[in-house]
Amino acid sequence: MTDARVEALVGDLGRIRAPRGTKLNAGSWQTEAPLRMLLNNLDPEVAEHPESLVVYGGSGRAARSHDALREIVRTLLRLRDDETLLVQSGKPVGVFRTHAGAPRVLLANALVVPAWATWDEFRRLEREGLTMFGQMTAGSWIYIGTQGILQGTYQTFCAAAEAHFGAPDLAGRTILTAGLGGMGGAQPLAATMAGAAILCVEVDQRSIDRRLATRYVDEQATDLDDALARVRAAAAERRPLSVALRGNAAVVLPELVARGETFDLVTDQTAAHDPLTGYVPAEVPFEEAAGLRERDPAEYQRLAAASIVTHVRAMVELVRMGCYVFDYGNNLRGEAYRAGLSEAFTYPGFVPAYIRPLFCRGIGPFRWVALSGDTADIEAIDRELRALFPDDALLQRWLELAPTRVTFQGLPARICWLGYGDRARAGLAINALVRSGRVAAPVVIGRDHLDSGSVASPYRETEAMRDGSDAIADWPILNALLNTAAGATWVSVHHGGGVGIGNSIHAGMVVVADGTQDTDERLERVLAADPGTGVMRHADAGYEEAREAARAGGLDLPGVTT
Repeated sequence: MTDARVEALVGDLGRIRAPRGTKLNAGSWQTEAPLRMLLNNLDPEVAEHPESLVVYGGSGRAARSHDALREIVRTLLRLRDDETLLVQSGKPVGVFRTHAGAPRVLLANALVVPAWATWDEFRRLEREGLTMFGQMTAGSWIYIGTQGILQGTYQTFCAAAEAHFGAPDLAGRTILTAGLGGMGGAQPLAATMAGAAILCVEVDQRSIDRRLATRYVDEQATDLDDALARVRAAAAERRPLSVALRGNAAVVLPELVARGETFDLVTDQTAAHDPLTGYVPAEVPFEEAAGLRERDPAEYQRLAAASIVTHVRAMVELVRMGCYVFDYGNNLRGEAYRAGLSEAFTYPGFVPAYIRPLFCRGIGPFRWVALSGDTADIEAIDRELRALFPDDALLQRWLELAPTRVTFQGLPARICWLGYGDRARAGLAINALVRSGRVAAPVVIGRDHLDSGSVASPYRETEAMRDGSDAIADWPILNALLNTAAGATWVSVHHGGGVGIGNSIHAGMVVVADGTQDTDERLERVLAADPGTGVMRHADAGYEEAREAARAGGLDLPGVTT
């Protein structure tokens, strides 16, 4: 029976869908939740390439192989509430007796000893079947489709608007970007929710079609002239509009520079963190890219590096032309610098430019997923959070717009940004909704790995730290260890997400609100500890905003608050 159930759930990689409703497949909701979220990651509505287990981000996978996926599912179906499953880079390797308050799953993805942490060595190990790239939320089973980064992108655009134009509103303003993949696809909708007119360059028509179908992008232009005309007209009318243009950023951006075209904000979310599988060279037609990648990976990477240099050089020129340009965490600048462009870091990353003050207060991405599959559960939680945080203007605006603008992918989910103290309040409120029956089934609560205390990434989250601690990776490990001790339902540690192998270490956590009284205590512990490590990390680095947040929140930080 178990083998038949496994095949029914994951036998066909093109037809995976998480179970819905209140009937359990596993032994309890603490094991049912990771099962459903793993399957949700691979739902064709959610994953970019489920047939190859790729969820998003070039090659970010949910499991190492189809056989490994089957074995993970088989193990989750039998796992007891005093056992913990260990997953090594997408492959289940052990079940150990722990206790009911311990995590049900612990995952480590793509960790390589530092001296060996290069793409070439990682790919060799991957070819040998010894590891896999888990990106951030692909290999930690908490990806929720493009919405996962949507509110964070909206938050970033609003912060940029406030920094440069005096208010968190981009009405009448223009944005230029590239990349409409699993992460970049959030940009057009986030921009229009902030009021902007945005031009999005994308080389893959399939990605454009996907964003059009899910209403993340409004329109597709026929050519560059058409795209510019649409964006300029919308901005002149202060009308939000997102326009997709099929093209290669390394071709389109230099052309815009040559024409003297400027934009208020310029960024990029192509998958440049992985030049081999995520970036398409300008000299290679998209339809021929996969063949060259397979036939001559060295030549492919040489061409990709040259295109990335051209791409970034154009962005540097846009800085000189008066645009506000920022890196959106895909290591585009780092790859250009490595390829010889000495001025690649002329423009800043988005975290030091706009987000760090939020991180100092433990504010970051907080997401929840209705395991029932019922959109009414998300609506109930939206209402509860609007009532719970009446003074958070950005959150109120977000929760007003999201229900009508966001198309769910897979299990219905929502995301918002909350800080230390508020995350625990929200978790307890959600658990109370489950307990009362106003939400039909337990709810998964997690986050992106892009958070205030969970990442060491010198080209992104920890760029330009005040004390020079950009590359210190103790912090995400401490975050994972503390979440494990606090009783998260599953905890993960990854290497390379967002910016590529050798450039980051990061951790994730997920906790299940099942409505029980015991879970109240677990939620309070986890949802205080998790953002608390972000406040701690920034307080230690010397940020006064973080030290004030620590004192206000009663955090015990030796040498800072004691």
